[in-house]
Amino acid sequence: MPPCRGNNGLGRRPFARSRARFRDRITADGEGGRPVEAGRYRLVVSRACPWASRALVSRRLLGLEDAISLAVTDPVQDDRSWRFTLDPGGRDPVLGIRFLSEAYDRREPDSPGGVSVPAIVDVRSGALVTNDYQRITLDFATEWTALHRPGAPDLYPAPLRAEIDEVMDNVYEDVNNGVYRAGFATHQAEYERAYEALFARLDALGERLAGRRYLVGETITEADIRLFTTLVRFDAVYHGHFKCNRWKLMENQVLWAYARDLYQTPGFGDTVDFDHIKRHYYQVHGGINPTRIVPLGPDLSEWLTPHHREELGGRPFGDGTPPGPVPAAEAVPPLAAYRS
Repeated sequence: MPPCRGNNGLGRRPFARSRARFRDRITADGEGGRPVEAGRYRLVVSRACPWASRALVSRRLLGLEDAISLAVTDPVQDDRSWRFTLDPGGRDPVLGIRFLSEAYDRREPDSPGGVSVPAIVDVRSGALVTNDYQRITLDFATEWTALHRPGAPDLYPAPLRAEIDEVMDNVYEDVNNGVYRAGFATHQAEYERAYEALFARLDALGERLAGRRYLVGETITEADIRLFTTLVRFDAVYHGHFKCNRWKLMENQVLWAYARDLYQTPGFGDTVDFDHIKRHYYQVHGGINPTRIVPLGPDLSEWLTPHHREELGGRPFGDGTPPGPVPAAEAVPPLAAYRS
């Protein structure tokens, strides 16, 4: 299963995540793919999807809002794929389509593997360019540098890439993907293996972060983005819905403080829409939650409480600066707007 597919995924077969099918690169020189060009591409995301949320955070931190426009889908999709029902007339105002599947069909009609986000679409042709969730943000950090805002952080610094890659591989296997393996398990033993690997990795990450503010080096990197997008969903979704319930994130002193530190950092929490997150998981995964009732909790106001992680040192943006205000059209509801 690719990340955040555009169908309901309600089958009870064992969970497996496949690689993205469309992996064209968008590079500075265009070699081996498409050239970086301001205004040429549109990033399609669901704010519910942790894999798409990586791209949202990276785009904000790097200041790419004017370089690549944003399309946000309805968090509750149907069998026809992710839909643009949040837009006037139910069509994306730039691409003119009702369903993301239309962009996939323009690339390859009836392609196998489903319709997933994040996706980058060529505005000129209306065809999908890439749904390579592992590569999109790395290319934002390394290939789109000519379009970065002044003061943008280096999210994938060359001297630290080997260590970042190692951390990200472990986070992907046991945490990002691990919660899904637990949640979609069809047998007890399968669930228990995923559960044990998940919490063993979280324990190890907690130990790593006990004496350092960020996962690698002294600044925010791609590794922090990838861990954050799972942690921010943990109590609201994964703890109950996916049965990842050894403890709540709020009960883990180190990881809870780390997650709050990132949430309160410009570029992270201002991309998170808890309403979209909760409605997607609880209303789409009918095989797990057949009543489709969306829980009212947890109390989200705790995300704004002091974390004291600054006492560990570190500089969130290195020699750079925080991103500017969120574009008005892309603002998410404040935490006070969520009922708890």
